[in-house]
Amino acid sequence: MKTRMTILLAGLAPLAFIAQAADITNAMIENAKDTKNVLSFGMGTQGQRYSTLTQINTKTVGQLVPAWSFSFGGEKQRGQESQPIIANGKMFVTASYSRIFAIDLKTGNKLWKYEHRLPEAIMPCCDVVNRGAAVYGNLVIFGTLDAQLVALDQNTGKIVWKEKVDDYAAGYSMTAAPLIAKGVLITGVSGGEFGIVGRVEGRDPLTGELLWTRPTVEGHMGYRYDKEGKATEAGVTGTVNKSWPGELWKTGGASTWMGGTYDPATGLAYFGTGNPAPWNSHLRPGDNLYSSSTVALDPTTGQIKWAYQNTPNDSWDFDGANEFVTFDMNGKRYGGKADRNGFFYVIDAKTGQLQNAFPFVNKITWASSIDLKTGRPNFIAANRPSDPTKGDGKKGSTVFAAPAFLGAKNQMPMAYSPQTGLFYVPANEWGMEIWNEPITYKKGGAYLGAGFTIKPLNEDYIGALRAVDPKTGKIVWENKNSAPLWGGVMTTAGGLVFYGTPEGYLKAVDAKSGKELWKFQTGSGVVAPPVTWEDGGVQYVAVVSGWGGAVPLWGGEVAKKVNFLEQGGSVWVFKLATKI
Repeated sequence: MKTRMTILLAGLAPLAFIAQAADITNAMIENAKDTKNVLSFGMGTQGQRYSTLTQINTKTVGQLVPAWSFSFGGEKQRGQESQPIIANGKMFVTASYSRIFAIDLKTGNKLWKYEHRLPEAIMPCCDVVNRGAAVYGNLVIFGTLDAQLVALDQNTGKIVWKEKVDDYAAGYSMTAAPLIAKGVLITGVSGGEFGIVGRVEGRDPLTGELLWTRPTVEGHMGYRYDKEGKATEAGVTGTVNKSWPGELWKTGGASTWMGGTYDPATGLAYFGTGNPAPWNSHLRPGDNLYSSSTVALDPTTGQIKWAYQNTPNDSWDFDGANEFVTFDMNGKRYGGKADRNGFFYVIDAKTGQLQNAFPFVNKITWASSIDLKTGRPNFIAANRPSDPTKGDGKKGSTVFAAPAFLGAKNQMPMAYSPQTGLFYVPANEWGMEIWNEPITYKKGGAYLGAGFTIKPLNEDYIGALRAVDPKTGKIVWENKNSAPLWGGVMTTAGGLVFYGTPEGYLKAVDAKSGKELWKFQTGSGVVAPPVTWEDGGVQYVAVVSGWGGAVPLWGGEVAKKVNFLEQGGSVWVFKLATKI
């Protein structure tokens, strides 16, 4: 964390000049009216994934055809979960194995490629994915599988600075797209299955210099840094041993592997935190703050303003890392979160006060409901995996739990439409047999203490795109899918919802009814979120295609059902066949 690897290449202009010449500012990133660029993950820092563009709409979408396609090439065709960034005539898109490409928007021609040199010993949990980059000034910045941040010149692809975030040999990695909020580069870390300590960090985006760090496991010290890199203590997160027993907080997980959102209306950045480590909850009695939670932070200091825990004392790997999407409802600012545990939460974005919580999948066995007064789940004790030390000492009793640990929703981002007032959630219906086992921490080793087998719940489908009303909790419509849904969603003022399927299709449906209006076969499974923008009066839609991610690696019986799917690595761009 404290190792500095900043690289200022010989011959480059001083950083002051780079900042002066910068063409992407914080104001531009926060500008919700910009339809010519996509300057952040989430199509806006709030994460709504909503566009005001209307040229492609319910009447014209049937005329959508490919404009160009670009292959990532090579043999590195693993999971492609990246959201493209669109900035000043260029597309910046990351790919598996810590690669990033700059592509000319008009022609689809490659402008440059950067391929990070990875050590052979990297051990990413859930495929060699990367979900996207951030842009600021004249830089494009992304994280790597060996837990580094790399900032490249947007025009040349040359390294401007590089920072080591942590030790990949201890299980740390970086897969999320960075967030820019109030001019601060804010990032999280991946690696919760290896007993790392989750945290959020703020940096100067032009230099990579660390400004602050805030751990997300209770008991760890936060720090702030001056211009010389000297650290001063910024207070302990929570209270040592209050919600963690003994020494387990030192390897407590709670990784911030999905990245964050930022709402200019509240001035807060929101990060979801992953599961506590190890999975065996009997080793760590207590709530285990701030695992499986949403934390709201001051972007300039890293101070936690509020936190809400979705799954206290998590025993099922129900990461709370899912995105917190802010929106207006009844004259107030709320955040919506479709949690991995199967419940959809509506929370006051300013205070963290729970407004509502309801299921968005059909089967939940670990809790009967969420108590709206206390905010805590009503656990079903019989459906928690048992303590192995109470039996033969080798394995606890097996329980069937739903959702499965891959979640009612995982990394695939949902979308919100101010036009319809609905969230569009890519959900999955599956369960698992799970049991606990003894485990001890070993640096860099898997730190689970549990075994599992994932199973489908239905004969005809696993995935379902659902339109959810945050006011009532009602599912307005759903589109079922045979394979799990693992790609993100986008909605537009044209009355459309776009999403991809593992079977390879990018689809467009009516936002009000869910009726399918268009689809295109991309040649490989879509596990990434689409984006849209306009150029020269023409609206474009893009999505990355490439099957992979956690499902084929961890999916048990579900993985067997989708083993016919082909891998790939490309980005597709579409426009209307005739200009409207």
